[in-house]
Amino acid sequence: MDCLNLRSPFCILLSIQLLLSVFNPLVVADLASEKQALLDFVSAVYHGNKLNWDKNASICSWHGVKCSADQSQVFELRVPAAGLIGAIPPNTLGKLDSLQVLSLRSNRLTGSLPSDVTVLPSLRSIYLQHNELSGRLPSSFSPSLSVIDFSYNSFTGEVPASLQNLTQLTVLNLQDNSFSGSIPDLKLHSLKLLNLSNNELKGSIPRSLQIFPKGSFLGNPGLCGLPLAECSFPSPTPSPESSSSPQSPPSPHHYKKLGMGFIIAVAVGGFALLMLVVVVLIVCFSKRKGKDEIDVDSKSKGTATRSEKPKQEFSSGVQIAEKNKLVFLEGCTYSFDLEDLLRASAEVLGKGSYGTAYKAILEDGTVVVVKRLKDVVAGKREFEQQMELIGRLGKHANLVPLRAYYYSKDEKLIVYDYIDTGSVSAMLHGMLFHCYRHITDVVFFKNINDVICQYSIQELTTDQHS
Repeated sequence: MDCLNLRSPFCILLSIQLLLSVFNPLVVADLASEKQALLDFVSAVYHGNKLNWDKNASICSWHGVKCSADQSQVFELRVPAAGLIGAIPPNTLGKLDSLQVLSLRSNRLTGSLPSDVTVLPSLRSIYLQHNELSGRLPSSFSPSLSVIDFSYNSFTGEVPASLQNLTQLTVLNLQDNSFSGSIPDLKLHSLKLLNLSNNELKGSIPRSLQIFPKGSFLGNPGLCGLPLAECSFPSPTPSPESSSSPQSPPSPHHYKKLGMGFIIAVAVGGFALLMLVVVVLIVCFSKRKGKDEIDVDSKSKGTATRSEKPKQEFSSGVQIAEKNKLVFLEGCTYSFDLEDLLRASAEVLGKGSYGTAYKAILEDGTVVVVKRLKDVVAGKREFEQQMELIGRLGKHANLVPLRAYYYSKDEKLIVYDYIDTGSVSAMLHGMLFHCYRHITDVVFFKNINDVICQYSIQELTTDQHS
């Protein structure tokens, strides 16, 4: 009878225990269904060896998956540049009801976007840029969306008018697709970034979107209105009466005056054109002569100028056109690309004979060591062969393996795992060792009691001292 009194502490604890026992199987069931949904997704698309999801391990430990604090639901799925190839199957990702962030950018996903993905009730950000998706966009979207990035795909059809219902939307990037038709009047006060450039849109830009810069609409020849050129309306066609009225033929005297004036105009114009050509030739000759004199002076001072060039961060010399060419070695499970690496926060670990080492922290929390090589004289093929050799050496159980490299005319980068074992001086204290180079040039053994050595990099550089 005492348990009928809800104020009894014993009865309160018993009630809590009963509730937990009821809801805990539901939580486990939800997580199990989300795990199966992700396994169905990854089994339907090609992913190489970059996405190793062990079905026997906890889903919250999978790469790119972030769960809630109580490990009961999947909150984020971030697998950019993971080598995913194929179409997104329906009834897979669309079953992640608690998903807030979906990032599948920089892959090779094809086909249309399933409608069950865009209507996930908790979805806030969706990043699908730099894929090969096509077809029309779904007509419905989750009202909680704040970021939509579908740029650099092959989507077609009209921009959905239902986007105007997304009152929390701050970023809408649809550039470099094949959208057509007119732009819907998106009266979204929260919208901060809009990019509809390089599509096939036409018509006048809605007044509510004229606050955005010109670059948001460029590449759409059919668009007009602020901030682009004003819309021009076709001039009215002449009435049948005016077009049918006969015109009196010009008199012979008119032809005579017209012929004399035409001859004079041609003569004056020809003379003016001739003088203009002469002036241009004189100016060009003078500039060329001056440039030759400047080149002679600059060659004599080239060595000094080159030595005064300041050092830059590891991302500064990478050319835009050569991005996304980070080469991963066999066995590497990282899923980032060069763009991710260049955006990472970097901390200088040290400088050595062959370059500078950085600790790079990527947006998904991955930590790697990036070494920016200097004075590399090897060609691309020789560099790649040497990296493959280092990669094979790095398979030793006690060696930190080389994971990836980047080669361009101006930049050479190599990427290692980051091993947090304290300072170098602490590692070397009390040890008898021999190194070929400065401590930032060595490759560390994972075991602190093992020997430290340098291998293979010196063959790529101009620095051949022993």
